[in-house]
Parts: sequence; C-alpha cells; structure tokens
Amino acid sequence: MVHQAMIPRNLKLFPYICGIRMVSGYKPKRNVKDSYKILELEEGCSLDDIRNSYRSLAKRYHPDSGSATADSEAFMKVEEAYRVVLSDMANKKKSNESTEEEEDQFKPKSPQHRHYLSFEGVGFGTPSQREKQYMQFRVDRATEQVLEYRQQRLESQYAATDLMKAKDVRQSKKVKITQAVERLVEDLIQESMAKGDFDNLSGKGKPLQKFSDCPHIDPMTHNLNRILIDNGYQPEWILMQKEIRETIERLRKGIVASRSKLGGPMTPYRQKQWNHICEQFIEDIRKLNKRIDNFNLVVPILSRQMVHFSADKEIVRAQKAYEALVENREASTSEAKENEEENLKRFGWKSSLLKWLNL
Repeated sequence: MVHQAMIPRNLKLFPYICGIRMVSGYKPKRNVKDSYKILELEEGCSLDDIRNSYRSLAKRYHPDSGSATADSEAFMKVEEAYRVVLSDMANKKKSNESTEEEEDQFKPKSPQHRHYLSFEGVGFGTPSQREKQYMQFRVDRATEQVLEYRQQRLESQYAATDLMKAKDVRQSKKVKITQAVERLVEDLIQESMAKGDFDNLSGKGKPLQKFSDCPHIDPMTHNLNRILIDNGYQPEWILMQKEIRETIERLRKGIVASRSKLGGPMTPYRQKQWNHICEQFIEDIRKLNKRIDNFNLVVPILSRQMVHFSADKEIVRAQKAYEALVENREASTSEAKENEEENLKRFGWKSSLLKWLNL
C-alpha cells in the first residue's frame, strides 16, 4: 500500500473532482425551487446573479478553500443546484426563442442591416419603429407627389385653354372691328351718294384709274383710300399731324421775318421789341406742344408719335437763319456793285460819247 503522506495533495481531491465531472453528465433530480433556495436566490433572477451566488458558495463550502465552513456534501449540493438552475434557464430561453420565431413568421421581415439605415432622418425610437414611421412617410410623400403632378397637369391644360380663348377673342375682335369699319365706310358712301356729293366729280361715269402700279397693293383698297383722302375723309391723326407741321413752319418763318424787320445793330428799343416777339413765340410753341400731346394720344402707330419743340432752340435757329440771310444779302450786294463797276469800266467811254453827242 502506498503511504498516505506519499499521495500528492491534488490526488486527495480525486473523489471530489470525479464527482464534479460526473455532475456534467448527471441528470438532476432535484426540484428547481429547492435549487434556488440552496443557491440563496429567487426565481426570475439574472444569469450574473446565479454565477455570483455560485462562486461565493463554492468558496465557502469547497474542501480546498481552507475555510472553517468547508463541507464536501454542501459543495456537492451547491454544484447540483447550480446545474439545475442553469438547465432551467436554458429551457426557458429555448421556449422563448421558439415562441418569438412563431410570431416572426407572421411579421414582415426587415433587412438585417436596418439598424444601419438613416431613414432620411424620419422617426424616433427603435429601428423597427423608425422603419414603420419611414414607410408611412414614404406613402405620404408619394401621395403628395401624385397630387402635385395632377395639379400641374390641370394647370397646364387650363393655361393652354385660356391662351386659345384669348387668341380667339383677339381674332374675333379684329374681325368685328374690320367689319365695323367696312360698314361705316359703306354707309358714308351711300349717304354721300344719296346727298349727291359725288355728282360733281370730274371723273363721274368713267372707269377708275390705278393710282399705284405696285402689284402687292390691293387696287380696290388703294383706290378707295385715295378717293376718301381726296374728298376730305382723312383720319384725325393725319390731319393733326399735317396741321402741326404747317404751324411750326409758319412760326419759324414768322420769327425770321420779324427779326429781319428789326434789322441791326440791336439798339435797346429793338432789343425790347425782339424780347416781346420771343415771348409771343414761346407762348405759340407752348400751345403747339399741347397739340402734340393730343396727337400722341390718338396716333395708332407708336413710331409716328412726335416730340415737343424747344422754344429756345427755335429762337437760336431763327437767329442763325437771319445771320445767314444777312450774309447772303451782303454777298449779293457786293456782287451787284462789282458788276456795276465792271460795266462802267467797260462801257464808260461809250456813255460819255453819247452824252457829248446829245449836247
């Protein structure tokens, strides 16, 4: 036999080690509630609490712990209770997982990387909650886009319809105006014929002559316009334009003639008369500018509108015209004197001979 002193210290624990190893394949027969009581725990505690409790009890009852409470039987009970509790928690975990798998079969599966999605910053809470909120957000956004597209389409259709209506209105208005003008002209012609205004025409009963040789002009329209113009049926703005041009020409000639009557040099009396003439000319120009304003209101073409006349510029222009007229007079006078002198030099002896014979 081997002496007990010769047995290593670790071999003394052989029965306990064998017992511990046998526990791993041992099927526990102890009740779960008793196991929790042995571990000094309550049901429903966490795995960390179970492990901490087992370690503290193992240190207390382990034979090699060297403590006064070391007890191999108590340690075996603690070890067996620990295994029972672990197996109970494992069974509960498996049952919970199987229940969740059955519930997940009826739920839409989300991608495994959903917790990495930003969901465009929409929603709050867990990834699954945010995913639901994001799906609702996408539905609302799609609905708004569809409504906006329909609204734009309807607006474009209405805009095209409005343009067509406006175009038709303008066209119909143009046709109505043309027809009204034609009816007015026809009525005036018929009225004039009834009064006998056309009986004294020089070309009565003769064919109309072509006033224009241009092939691009309608001869009927051109002849009708010419007849109306010759007989005084001119538009108002044409008559006003003609009157304005005649008035400015008359005023220009009048101020030049007045300056010529005064002559030169300018004495204080002549200067006073000239100032009075200029004041009257400025008043006439002011009245003419009012006529120009009325003309611009009725003229149908923008390019035919007229600008105001400046009285100061017209006075300076008249002064320059007078100076040019004086220069022309002086030049003509000097030329006449030179011609007279040349005639005297050329025919002087003949005139003296005729005088002597007469004597």
